[in-house]
Amino acid sequence: MHILIIEDDLRVAELIRRGLEEQGFSTGTAQNGIDGKKLAMLHDFDAVIMDVMLPHLNGLDLCRQLRAAKPQLPVIMLTALGTTDDKIDGLDSGADDYLVKPFDFRELLARIRAVTKRARVAQEKTPDKICIGDLTLFPMTQLVKRGSTEISLTPKEFKLLHFMMQHQGRVLSRSEIAEKVWDTTFDTGTNFIDVYINYLRKKIDRDFETKLIHTKPGIGFIFKEG
Repeated sequence: MHILIIEDDLRVAELIRRGLEEQGFSTGTAQNGIDGKKLAMLHDFDAVIMDVMLPHLNGLDLCRQLRAAKPQLPVIMLTALGTTDDKIDGLDSGADDYLVKPFDFRELLARIRAVTKRARVAQEKTPDKICIGDLTLFPMTQLVKRGSTEISLTPKEFKLLHFMMQHQGRVLSRSEIAEKVWDTTFDTGTNFIDVYINYLRKKIDRDFETKLIHTKPGIGFIFKEG
């Protein structure tokens, strides 16, 4: 696999580069957001690893721009900031995963393999559209419409909605959502999944008579018509 590393800390970038190449990966590197964007646009990378705090163009803005141009390109964000709000900001910008420094290289390697595998499977199995009631989701363009109304979602909201629509009619636990959408273990001390469910409800349910997202108290959530 071909991995792009965008990191202004030369020591960290070199450690990642060396570790990946020892595992048989090829790499490209950039030390700021603008150079990183140029490389990402010019070449076909299997994944991007980027720091949040980058010179010239920060990681959050860069991730949004890459996600708009290459929606299927997996992005792993590295940061020294580890609060729930920081993680939500990173995921909302379009990152597929979020790793807090300092990290074990073995964990980074596992995350890379997970997000690239998920991206390959998604591309192989992606239908042109998914329809439930008057809600239509177009996976390849990341367009969502309810009736004739186009609904704007962040990348992570889209990913959550896509997962729930793929499993319509089945109760989804918080643990399953955390594992399949965030590729992480659900921490019962946080409420980030409920936060995102509420984001979705406001956008796809609040202004419509028929509700699609339903809560099963103590169990999880179910996506169904009526």
